[in-house]
Amino acid sequence: MTAGANADLQTRWPYPRILAHRGGGALAPENTMAGMREAHARRMRGVEFDVMLAADGIPILMHDTELGRTVPGVGDLGAFDSEELGRMDAGAWFSPHFQGEPVPRLEDAVQWLRRHDVWMNIEIKPMPGHDVDTAEVVGQMVQDLFADVSDPTRRPLFSSFSVKALDAARETAPGIPRGLLVEGVPPDWESRLRSLGCVSLHCRHDRLDAGLARHIKTAGYGLMCYTVNDPARARELFSWGVDALCTDRYDVIGADFR
Repeated sequence: MTAGANADLQTRWPYPRILAHRGGGALAPENTMAGMREAHARRMRGVEFDVMLAADGIPILMHDTELGRTVPGVGDLGAFDSEELGRMDAGAWFSPHFQGEPVPRLEDAVQWLRRHDVWMNIEIKPMPGHDVDTAEVVGQMVQDLFADVSDPTRRPLFSSFSVKALDAARETAPGIPRGLLVEGVPPDWESRLRSLGCVSLHCRHDRLDAGLARHIKTAGYGLMCYTVNDPARARELFSWGVDALCTDRYDVIGADFR
């Protein structure tokens, strides 16, 4: 991505304003193709999801680093390869209706979402100690999958809490924009964004106030809040100049929410 394109993305938010949190939100199992299908069926134009590496180095969609919550079993996720994870049940915990839903590979999810014209916020969520290799593998794969897309606003956005991951993603996939994930907005937020070449800051909605939101926007950065499930709060955040929200309740805060 050229410096000019990066600056242009910083001065405006060209992406969807409402994103389905982990694809499924409160309506389908998180980080699964069932979740992506549900978001698309409800006309969501953007989804957020988590990516880490399986034992064979294949990127898969998963939030937790251990089995037990969304996938039954015991042990570190990094001990299982992508084929093994693909045979595990990532849907029954949510509802019997989703029993047998597999853990998807990143490549399959991206290809499906591209075919259905759904924009992606891909959170790089590395296993402990695997910040750089996760970002390099994910970055290279996503850059290759979008090599035919010249419009930067139609490419995904990487986000991560890991500075090391964002730095590695910048080196591996300079054509994919980046956003820094934080809980509370740190005092040095602007220098962090500048040093990482980020176009946006993503923070917890309950750690933001109107003045801070205005400061971030005046500095020329995109601003996303998570995880916003109350319509009144969503309206308040938008009134502060927040660009986008990640929500579990895209049944009440839908794609066309104003």
